[in-house]
Amino acid sequence: MSHAMPLYCADAVRAIERAAFARGVDAFGLMTQAGEAAAALLRERWPQVRRVGVLCGTGNNGGDGYVAALALHRSGLQVDAVASGEPRTPEARAAAARWRAAGHDVRTLASGVPDADAWIDALFGIGLSRAPEAPVAALMQAVAAQRRPVLALDVPSGIDADRGSAPGAFLPAAMTLCFVAAKRGLFTALGREAAGEVHVDPLGLDVDALAAAASEGAPSAWAVRASDLADALPVRRLDSHKGHHGRVLCLGGDHGMAGALVLCAEAAARGGAGWVEALSRPETVFALNVRRPEVMAGVVPAEDALASRLVAAGVVAVGPGLGQGEWGRGLFEAALASGRPLVLDADALNLLAEAPRALPGAVLTPHPGEAARLLGCRTEEVQSDRFAALDALVARFGAAVVLKGAGTVVAAPGETPRLIDAGHPGMASAGMGDALTGLVAALRAQGLSPFDAAWVGALAHSAAADAVGRGRGRGLLANDVIGAFGPVLNP
Repeated sequence: MSHAMPLYCADAVRAIERAAFARGVDAFGLMTQAGEAAAALLRERWPQVRRVGVLCGTGNNGGDGYVAALALHRSGLQVDAVASGEPRTPEARAAAARWRAAGHDVRTLASGVPDADAWIDALFGIGLSRAPEAPVAALMQAVAAQRRPVLALDVPSGIDADRGSAPGAFLPAAMTLCFVAAKRGLFTALGREAAGEVHVDPLGLDVDALAAAASEGAPSAWAVRASDLADALPVRRLDSHKGHHGRVLCLGGDHGMAGALVLCAEAAARGGAGWVEALSRPETVFALNVRRPEVMAGVVPAEDALASRLVAAGVVAVGPGLGQGEWGRGLFEAALASGRPLVLDADALNLLAEAPRALPGAVLTPHPGEAARLLGCRTEEVQSDRFAALDALVARFGAAVVLKGAGTVVAAPGETPRLIDAGHPGMASAGMGDALTGLVAALRAQGLSPFDAAWVGALAHSAAADAVGRGRGRGLLANDVIGAFGPVLNP
C-alpha cells in the first residue's frame, strides 16, 4: 500500500498533538501555521476573490479562523469575521485579540451574514458530536444560501469527524483543509459529499513518529486508491495455465433474475479466474450460453451431484438472483455446508440475517440495508456510523466484510480497515453489487486472502467505474464497469 493514506479518529489526532506539545511544539505557533496555510490555500484556489467571510467558533478551530482572517486582510482582501461566541481557549483568545488589535471588529450572530465571494468555515472542527444549536445552524444555512465556495478547516461544520454523519445541520464545503492528519469521517457517508476536495497539511509535524509515540495515535483506517492495486495483485508466471488461477462457482439466477447471475459470472471471468462455472435455472443457463460462452453454465443438479460440484470449486459466489424461496434456500444451505471459501451477497445475506452464524474465511458484501438486516437495526443506524457497523458485522460473523456505499469500508478480523477512496454516484445502479461479488470471488480464487480479496476487489471495482464514468456518472451500467476490469487489474 505504497500510496495508502492513514485516516485518524479525532482522539488519535488529539493524542498526536499532545505528543507534539510534549516535545516542545508551541500550540499558538501551530495555530498560526494552520490559519496562514488556510489563507494561502484560499488565495491559490480562488484567486478572483476580493471579499472573504470567516466563521469563527469558540474553540481552537475558531482561533485558526481568526489567524486566517488576519492573513487574508494583510494580503489586501476585505475580510469579515463572524463569531458564534467568545473564544474559550487561550490560543483562540490570543488569535481573536490579534484580530481586534489590528483594528477589526468581530460580527456577532445578531449582526447577520455579510456578502462574501468565499467563506472560511472555522466553527467546530473535530470537536462536534451533537447537532449545532439553532442560532449557529441558522448562520450555517445563511452562508450555504449564498452559494459561494466554502473552505472548511479540519471538518465541515456539522459533520462528525469520526463517523462522517451529521447529527443536525451542516455546512457543505467545496474544499476541506485537514490539519495534522486526515480525519476518517471525511471519506465516507455524508462526510464524503460535505467535505468536497480534501487537502491534508501536517503543519511540519512528523505525524508518523508522533503517532508511534502517542498511546492512542494509531490510524484507525487506511484510504486506498487505484495506485495501490499494482502492489496488491499477484504477478502471473509466464508458463501459467487456467488451473493456476482458480475455479469459481456462481449460484443464483432464479426466475426473473437471470441477469444478476450473468453479471456475477462474467465479472468472475473478467476478474481473472481461470475457470468459472454457474449453476442456475434453465433460462439463466441459456442466457449465459448466449452471452458468455466462456462460462460453464448448467442447471442445478440433484443434491449429491451438487455437493460434488461444490467440493470441486475453489470459491463459491452465492446470492446474485438467488431469491428467498425454497430453491434459493436449498442452494444457500448447500453452499454453507460445503466448507468452501464463500462470497455472499444479495439474498444470501438476507437468508443469513434470518439465521446468523459465524462464517470465518467468508467475504460478505452488504449494502447499508442488508447490513442493517444482518445487525438487526435500522439502515439509518448503519449510515450514522459506518465504521461501528463494520466492526459489528466482523465481530458477529467472523468474516471479511465489504460495507458498500459512498466511501466503501472493508474490514476483517485482526485487520486495520480499508476505505475505498474511489468510485462515484454512477455506481448507484442495478447490477453493480453482482459485478463486485464475481470480482471478489475471482480474486479469492487466485490466492488472495479473504481480506485482501475484499478490499482489492472493492477498489478495482470502483476504479473501473471511475475509468468509464467520470463526474456524477449518469447512465453507467454494471456491464460498462465489468468491461473496464482488464486495464484496472493489469496496471
